[in-house]
Amino acid sequence: MKRAFKYRFYPTDAQAAELSRTFGCVRKVYNMALAARTEAWVRQERVNYNQTSAMLTAWKKTGELAYLNDVSSVPLQQALRHLQVAFTNFFGKRAKYPRFKSRKKSRKSAEYTTSAFRFRDGKLTLAKMAEPLNIVWSRPLPAGASPSTVTASQDAAGRWYVSMLVEDPTLQPLPATDAAVGVDVGLDHLLTLSTGEKVTNPRHERRDRARLAKAQRKLARKAKGDGANRAKARRKVARVYARITDRRRDNLHKLTTRLVRENQTIVIEDLSVRNMVKNGSMARAISDAAWADFRNMLEYKAAWYGREVIAIDRWFPSSKLCSACGTLRDKMPLNVREWTCGCGTTHDRDVNAAKNILAVGLTASVCGAGVRPQRRTPGGQSAMKQKPLRREP
Repeated sequence: MKRAFKYRFYPTDAQAAELSRTFGCVRKVYNMALAARTEAWVRQERVNYNQTSAMLTAWKKTGELAYLNDVSSVPLQQALRHLQVAFTNFFGKRAKYPRFKSRKKSRKSAEYTTSAFRFRDGKLTLAKMAEPLNIVWSRPLPAGASPSTVTASQDAAGRWYVSMLVEDPTLQPLPATDAAVGVDVGLDHLLTLSTGEKVTNPRHERRDRARLAKAQRKLARKAKGDGANRAKARRKVARVYARITDRRRDNLHKLTTRLVRENQTIVIEDLSVRNMVKNGSMARAISDAAWADFRNMLEYKAAWYGREVIAIDRWFPSSKLCSACGTLRDKMPLNVREWTCGCGTTHDRDVNAAKNILAVGLTASVCGAGVRPQRRTPGGQSAMKQKPLRREP
């Protein structure tokens, strides 16, 4: 199974200049190819990768775009391939129409295939460069692994990274276990497990909010344009954001790795985070919790290690349903954190939701049943016949 290993590196001035030129050319070729394909789309014609590749050859022969010959041709071809994938996803209704790359906002990256780099004795040299990159090997590559693809990038904080795609033989299924857990995500507690365990929400953005606000105020006072002082202030803001993102990602990696190692089956809710962040009063807290990143990490790690992740219907009323007798309450305001059912069972709101998530996920997995409750409410009305119930955080 292929796996990407990402490392930080420190380029020389010549390497940084070469990579910056390559990033600019990649963006230019991508945007020109997208414009050409868009014009053809308006004429109800389709342009494929081979046609854009022929266009690139013609562009290089013109006087205005002759500078495209100064960088490696492989990243430019890879940009056209990425555009082809974007259009394939668009026509397959899996993504929106491709957008143009912005000089200031788009990610700066260039992808190199085996013909455009040399990896020998633990040293990586990219095309058009005389010296190998000064990489900080924070962890070793798998023994005998050789990269099939290398991606060089620079983030908004000015840090340089190289990502190597290799075949990793260490990714083997873990020994099977009978353990299963339901996970309810939240804001007061990042995760609540069906075992009763609650994981504290670190709130990384809130911890650095004062520092971020100070950096943003300094940026706002700089004159708009491409001045050096404004660029320096923008980089300071980006460093604060990078600090927040790095700590959040590190915490999520530790949590997801632990859940995958300890459980054979993990049941979560199929939340639409994109719609939930439209709530202005909760958007910042939801974004800081990074529920979508949590699910993404959980799913690909489960695929690595032979585990199963089950996502249940987002409308399932997990908080309102008694996990002991199945009674469905009519209302459950957000300020109610504990409640007692008519059967005498006292529930913690989040633990009860996690237990219901686990139960319905296992039921759907084993016998293909729906995820909506089958029991009747105190009024005698079947929950299946009620209007869809919105999930409470």
